[in-house]
Amino acid sequence: MTRRDWLIGSAAALASPALAATRTGMGVATTSFMTARRPHDTYEFLEYCNSLGAGGIQASLSSLDPSYLKKLRARADQLGMYLEVMVELPKGNSTDFERVIQAAKDAGVLCVRTACLGGRRYENFSDVADWKAFVAASTEKIDRALPVVTRLRMPMAIENHKDWTADELATLLKERSSEYLGACIDTGNNISLLDDPMAAIETLAPYAVSTHFKDMAVEPYADGFLLSEVPLGEGLIDLERGVAAIRRLRPNTRFTLEMITRNPLQVPCLTDKYWATFPDRNGKYLADTLRMVRETAARLQHLPHVEHESREGLLQLEEENVKQSLYFARTRVGL
Repeated sequence: MTRRDWLIGSAAALASPALAATRTGMGVATTSFMTARRPHDTYEFLEYCNSLGAGGIQASLSSLDPSYLKKLRARADQLGMYLEVMVELPKGNSTDFERVIQAAKDAGVLCVRTACLGGRRYENFSDVADWKAFVAASTEKIDRALPVVTRLRMPMAIENHKDWTADELATLLKERSSEYLGACIDTGNNISLLDDPMAAIETLAPYAVSTHFKDMAVEPYADGFLLSEVPLGEGLIDLERGVAAIRRLRPNTRFTLEMITRNPLQVPCLTDKYWATFPDRNGKYLADTLRMVRETAARLQHLPHVEHESREGLLQLEEENVKQSLYFARTRVGL
């Protein structure tokens, strides 16, 4: 089925008066709209995702005011949609962090999602010492946050955000062994760290609290490979197997779409700087990944480029990509 067929089918299904009956159980993260729409208000984003037929949202809380939280919770309950909240790990003391966690609890949130690194490991760090300093600082923040989420009984999910390899994050979570600490499994990010995507999902599945559910496509380039999010079903991720792996071990985990519409990311895995923070990785990771890139690039369409789109065009494209992914999730993956 072509991309145009999917867009026509998804638009027709989601425009139907029977929307409530065809709603997908998959939610949408605000990061699906980080290129053009850039949503800011949590309540408005909930309403927007309801209009798309999503089953929930993952977003930052735009207000901690009790009346706002009460309104947000009531509307989510009325719509039958779930709420997950994005938070930053505590800096210094945990007072502000605790206020956000309490607000999330008051809003009826299922869990909070966080990340340790805003950038990418191979871009942010130039040597092992810098990486080790990041690891120490991150674990300190996690250990500061853990007593708060435990006391307030709010599960916290750490995303594999192009920082931790799957094994590193699994080890970190296993060492703390808390029912209130787990993973937000991004199903595509760890390709950039040369992890096999299915192995990464299965490694983190025992710790799944939340997800960034996505599909990915790749192309070779001079210094390594290019990596792009693409609508569900158009990439290389075995989505059905990924869902099954998580559901088998963590059946209550929600699936939340992160479909980022943007230019491809460069993964310069053939440069010296890339390898500076991977002293224990051997050439097999590189060989396996480049083989996957070569094989999948031959059968997938060219990666999307959006630099020439107008803002209006980007707004439309973002929404089309999300709608297509929601439709695929409902009709092909059982979400």
